[in-house]
Amino acid sequence: MPYRCTLLALLLSSTAFATSMPSLSGPPATPIKPVVEDYFGTKITDPYRWLEDMKSAEFRDWLKAQANYADSMLATIPGRAALRQRLTALADAGASVGGIEQAAGRRFYLKTEPGKDGRRLYMHDGKGERLLLDPDTLGSAAAHVAIDWYSPSPDGRLVAVGVSAGGSEDSELRLLELASGKWLPERIDGAGLNSELGWLHDGSGFFYNRLPPADAKGERERYNKSATYLHKLGTPVASDTGLLGYGLDPARPFDIADIVHLDTVPGSHFVLAEVLHGDAVEHSYYIAPLAKLNGSATPWQRIVTPADKVAGAWLHGDTLYLRSNLDAPRGKLLALDLHHPELAKAKTVLAESPAVLREVAVARDALYIRASEGGVDKLIKLVHGGKAREMALPVQGTIRDLSTDPTRPGALLRLESWVASPRVLALNGKGKLADTGLIKPLAVDFKDYAAKRVMVKSHDGVEVPLSLIAAKAIKRDGSHPTILSGYGAYGITMEARFSATRLAWLEQDGVIAVCHVRGGGEFGEAWHRAGYIQTKANTAKDFIACADYLVKEGYTSPARLAGTGGSAGGITIGGAITARPELFAAAQSAVGISDMLRMELTPNGPPNIAEFGTVTREADFRAMLPNSPYHRIKDGVAYPAVIVTTGANDPRVDAWMPAKLAARLQAASNSHKPVILRVDYDGGHGMGSTKSQQVAESADVWSFFLWRMGVAAYQPK
Repeated sequence: MPYRCTLLALLLSSTAFATSMPSLSGPPATPIKPVVEDYFGTKITDPYRWLEDMKSAEFRDWLKAQANYADSMLATIPGRAALRQRLTALADAGASVGGIEQAAGRRFYLKTEPGKDGRRLYMHDGKGERLLLDPDTLGSAAAHVAIDWYSPSPDGRLVAVGVSAGGSEDSELRLLELASGKWLPERIDGAGLNSELGWLHDGSGFFYNRLPPADAKGERERYNKSATYLHKLGTPVASDTGLLGYGLDPARPFDIADIVHLDTVPGSHFVLAEVLHGDAVEHSYYIAPLAKLNGSATPWQRIVTPADKVAGAWLHGDTLYLRSNLDAPRGKLLALDLHHPELAKAKTVLAESPAVLREVAVARDALYIRASEGGVDKLIKLVHGGKAREMALPVQGTIRDLSTDPTRPGALLRLESWVASPRVLALNGKGKLADTGLIKPLAVDFKDYAAKRVMVKSHDGVEVPLSLIAAKAIKRDGSHPTILSGYGAYGITMEARFSATRLAWLEQDGVIAVCHVRGGGEFGEAWHRAGYIQTKANTAKDFIACADYLVKEGYTSPARLAGTGGSAGGITIGGAITARPELFAAAQSAVGISDMLRMELTPNGPPNIAEFGTVTREADFRAMLPNSPYHRIKDGVAYPAVIVTTGANDPRVDAWMPAKLAARLQAASNSHKPVILRVDYDGGHGMGSTKSQQVAESADVWSFFLWRMGVAAYQPK
């Protein structure tokens, strides 16, 4: 889409900000070994299929050569070390707290502290704070260990912890006894699909999801063919009872991408089974009497199917609350009596409104509900059997870690915004809000900066939200180094979240912008479906519209604009730079999906078919091909400078996918601008990255951007 430029923006073209190149030879050569496939009569040539064999010595040598080339180029940027030092100082400006849970009057949370690299698990009992687990004590020189998830028992006596090495998210489930501080003997591998456990009421055992053991070739599933089991404390793991899931009962088949989680709560006579159908928004739900659990003979009753468009469910006694999108794309809340579980009998307790219903937390006194409207979260209290009312909050921003204890009144929540640092607040049963003090005020000053949200017309006239963070006194003269990011998948919303390290970019006279493209969940399920399979092209087109707006309104110019997208956002940034390469000085594809035709063949591929489609259906293939970044690249096009980043242990987007994108761009671009592949050999998709890993990547990517934008302090000599 053409954009209108001011005279000043024309003057600030790529020739106005001179960039210099380090004296390095070109990137390592990538042999072309074409493979041709026929998809419904369309022949597709893949020149770099061989890179998909990540176990081959040729791939490993090539990847190392690319990583060394990237490291050598980044090392020539003079401002990089100072930027990294500033990022480190900001990252250590105060403690970060998240993952808050409650049990037996105790508060549990993960904390990243100044001078410490990984997230550590803490417990606060009202008298003081106690360190429960430092994952650094479990690591080695070869790989760090991260806490992937944890789940306290309802009596607060034990904590189950999922830990993994090297950012792999391949969790091992272990049990920590709080009184002694010692590990129990149980160790359960293949536990990477849990985020919490379904503890029995008395804490004597728990339900958990587990992946199957390795096959005869030593290959293991990472996302598929899982099932749920019941473990009783003190018994051998090998004797755990299989309850529901793939391969357990021929009479109740599940697809390979189905993920089952079981839960029950004190005061309930039922066990709730939630079935995630890969990455689909719509789930299935089963119930069974807790007293009648009996392995594969358990009398499960399916009460919700995907056709019912239910995206979340929560137990309170023998009532099940359901978040439904049926005829309500922004969500409504239903209540269902499990003694009469016909969904048609469910009562609407919170009707659809302009606010999007996000999540529900169940306490003894009420449901605490997070909803969002216009980029701002609301907290709604719905008393059991009573009416809903909105609770006043001290900051307009995002609620995260909404946490309750079903046996106690009130809730905990973390509240933050783009420019307001997080606070952990406690809301008691009487509606009084107080700061818990779990997070101390940060020594970071954002008083000279402000955030705002504007609406931008996209290619088809639809208005797309754009969040901007910039100096209050910004001069809109087109000169500001600007990072524009976008995502656009799974119905995930790009929320207003605080980051102290963001200040390091703003101090470069920079602007941070977030384009809330279609495919996300900003306006509910309809927004998601507007960037989904057949409509997927809207994500990149919305991103381009936001980039055009930033230029037209004088925030930046193409010479000082960088775009970035990560994971599924790799489709967004890949689509943008291949459609409008002249609009960006630089770009980052971070652990990004780039080959949509081959994604479904990866370990994480089957779950993603629900979101992106499959090449086995012609209609899907016809939609996927023109949105696949790898296949959009054309020879002889002047692409911007690109830094592609990956983790060698990434379980979600295999490292070969970013590798193929980098190789193709290196071969195709005639702009003579660098394309490099940065590899973290102790990293994965980012979930388990340490603070120092996050700082190092930001320093590398941002200094690369600033170099290509012509900022003087970053020009190699």
